[in-house]
Amino acid sequence: MRIVLGEGSCGIAAGAGKLRNALEALITEQDSFTLGSTGCIGMCFLEPIVDLYEGRMLKRRLVRVSPDDAPAILEAVRTGDLSLVDSITISAEDEEFLTKQTRIALRHCGLIDPTSLDDYRESDGYQALKKVLTSMTPEEVIEEIKISGLAGRGGAGFPTWFKWNAARQSAGENKYLICNADEGDPGAFMDRAVIESDPHSLIEGMLIGAYAIGASEMIVYVRAEYPLAIVHLEEAIRQAKEANLLGEHILGTDFSCDMRIKAGAGAFVCGEETALIESLEGKRGMPRLKPPFPAQRGYMDEPSNINNVETFANVAWILNNGGAAFAAMGTENSKGTKVFALTGKIRKGGLVEIPMGKTLRDVIYGIGGGIRGDKKFKAVQMGGPSGGCIPQSLLDTVIDYKALAATGAIMGSGGMVVMDEDTCMVGMAKFFLDFTALESCGKCVHCRIGTKRMQEILTRIVEGEGKDGDIELLEELCTAVKDGALCGLGQTAPNPVLTTIRYFRDEYEAHIYDKKCPTKECPALRAYSIDADKCRGCTLCARNCPAKAISGEVKKPHTIDPALCIRCDQCRSACRFDAIIIE
Repeated sequence: MRIVLGEGSCGIAAGAGKLRNALEALITEQDSFTLGSTGCIGMCFLEPIVDLYEGRMLKRRLVRVSPDDAPAILEAVRTGDLSLVDSITISAEDEEFLTKQTRIALRHCGLIDPTSLDDYRESDGYQALKKVLTSMTPEEVIEEIKISGLAGRGGAGFPTWFKWNAARQSAGENKYLICNADEGDPGAFMDRAVIESDPHSLIEGMLIGAYAIGASEMIVYVRAEYPLAIVHLEEAIRQAKEANLLGEHILGTDFSCDMRIKAGAGAFVCGEETALIESLEGKRGMPRLKPPFPAQRGYMDEPSNINNVETFANVAWILNNGGAAFAAMGTENSKGTKVFALTGKIRKGGLVEIPMGKTLRDVIYGIGGGIRGDKKFKAVQMGGPSGGCIPQSLLDTVIDYKALAATGAIMGSGGMVVMDEDTCMVGMAKFFLDFTALESCGKCVHCRIGTKRMQEILTRIVEGEGKDGDIELLEELCTAVKDGALCGLGQTAPNPVLTTIRYFRDEYEAHIYDKKCPTKECPALRAYSIDADKCRGCTLCARNCPAKAISGEVKKPHTIDPALCIRCDQCRSACRFDAIIIE
């Protein structure tokens, strides 16, 4: 039997390292089982996860495992009595998180050892590459991708075959294939999980793309904040070189191609392909004017093709199973599957891969289990800072590029941040404008100045200083920035503002005209008082008030002086009798 521990970033953050130490400390030389490792299977809400295998068959999946569970796990494995771990075995309801998905890009994640080439090969790894190099022309590869309908999964949804074909047809002494792994959206971690959990699928997909466009060098631009992903990819590259899967005359053919990694410094704008190229060349990451497009003059002024991690992770599956099989999933406008990072006020957060055509309700309630704490669903932010907030009334929106765009949001790279009834939508818009204003490269006036002015107006509104005309001014600024910005960052930065005004205008009006935050999330618009009937005079609130705004005798109701109160919320946090009233 094998014990396999989930050691992706989410597992490690939940305590997988301590769990491994506890297991290793109890394993003896007489034990015949092995302790292995795998990446993130996507069920982040259940980490740490331990899988028990008999051969290649999964016998038990153990969830929310702690170091204290190590003795019971080892005893169950040694005796074969798996009832000893019933208390930490995954429930049938939680298993549905996976069984309701269709996994292609994530097909190996959490199932193989990401540091083992043998594991990847046993799962049909590099079979697609062998097929391509021995029996297909580059044009036939591009045609198969065209049949599949695969569109770029980085956000724009541009047809992959078209970009590949444009790069192939461009004249150049050297051509480059670049992977955009600069995943910068708040709440998004799809690309990180793929590289950490299945790095060889990225290498294989990129090799097929390089063969198709005629590239001899591949570059993975990955954010430096993903150290585990970089370590696993470096090991996978080393293994691939040793196995003649990278380098000269791959698999004994005339095709030669190498790969290297570039760690980016975390600038959100470098997710835009021309800014990424500038950064690769050692310059400040700022977008270029287009045309020329990267397929014509990209990295080092040579024809270059850029796709993101998820796009490449689909390629080997498509070549193994046929483009038509991929196209059979999804909708008329959006083919195949899409990976989402489901986060926020959701019961079951993690990675979800579903066929295009499912609805937001299918994902949030059918897979994610609904809203944490049984609260009401309010909105979901799609597409990160470049996306928009979709309200409860549109919960049955179909997930495809066209349908999401009609709501004012975008598919984006796959961030899906769920908000409940306690979320202030004006504050949410400000959060994303804080981000985009900070991340603007400053090259064009509309983005550099426009996002800053929008940020200032939103800040004024949430601080209770909004005034008549602010909503209209925001809308005017949004239009100007969208129309005038140079790159996608600026052109989409207004989306969170426009969608929250469109669907939650009443909250803006309450902030501006009533000086009230309906959700009571904005500190400046709160008024604190104490319920005399509930207050026991324990003095905890007074002792925790940094402004000394609370007074009263022991065992008698206390009061808050509104002139001194700084609305820090310390009194509410300290009170054990629910006596603090917020209005």
